[in-house]
Amino acid sequence: MSDEIQRTEPGRDWVRELVAIMSRLRAPDGCPWDREQTHESLKRFLVEESAELLDAIDEGDDAKIVDELGDVLLQVVFHARIAEEDGRFDLQGVARHCCEKIVRRHPHVFGDRQAATAADVLELWKEVKWEEQKQRNERPENASALGGVPRHLPALHRAYKLQKKAARVGFDWPTIDGVMAKIEEEFAEVRDALAQGDREAAGEEIGDLLFAVVNLSRFIGCEPEDRLRQTIRKFERRFAKIEAELRTRGKKPEECTLAELDALWEAGKREEREAGRE
Repeated sequence: MSDEIQRTEPGRDWVRELVAIMSRLRAPDGCPWDREQTHESLKRFLVEESAELLDAIDEGDDAKIVDELGDVLLQVVFHARIAEEDGRFDLQGVARHCCEKIVRRHPHVFGDRQAATAADVLELWKEVKWEEQKQRNERPENASALGGVPRHLPALHRAYKLQKKAARVGFDWPTIDGVMAKIEEEFAEVRDALAQGDREAAGEEIGDLLFAVVNLSRFIGCEPEDRLRQTIRKFERRFAKIEAELRTRGKKPEECTLAELDALWEAGKREEREAGRE
């Protein structure tokens, strides 16, 4: 870690200072923009800041990770301050609730339960969480087995979690052959809809096809959201190579034929394969 990131002033409580800064920004004579914000208006910023943090983690850049963690922390402090102004809760209450929950969900560390492996921990975590929900009356007898998956998760990730929950109660293919057959079935339905010129139906079938592909990812134990991100990064990297090569020729992609672009794409793939990167 760089000295710039490590350097702090002894005895200085930066979290307390951040809370004070947010309080000042929200004061009547503070920042007009900050004063106008609500929980609802800030939702998109939390999503964006979280995404930028994930990018920084992928890049392995400590300075960026520190920066983006700070932006996420700012969102937490912002929301807590808004609630504090209404007399509902404050940052200390948020931290206390978090501490109590983590201790409660780790009885193998802070209690007398046993969990020798990570898999044991996950099972214990689910057991404790289920009991918490029952005590809060969030788990009535007729509660859905699919409950508890946030609506705002990215669609691939949400589909993955819903399918995992369904599988836990036995709603799953016995073998991968059934999963593959379902993908082929959904793909055939996409083709049929397109052949009939029904774009609306084709769009619906594409959704079913994506859901089936997520199921395949789950079945073989890989996170579809992560895999798609990797593929997107690979696409961006290869397209950037095409653009770089075209610049050496004094051309732009839009000035090339599809055959020219495809030849450069394939050349880039071969180069990566030979370098052992693909």
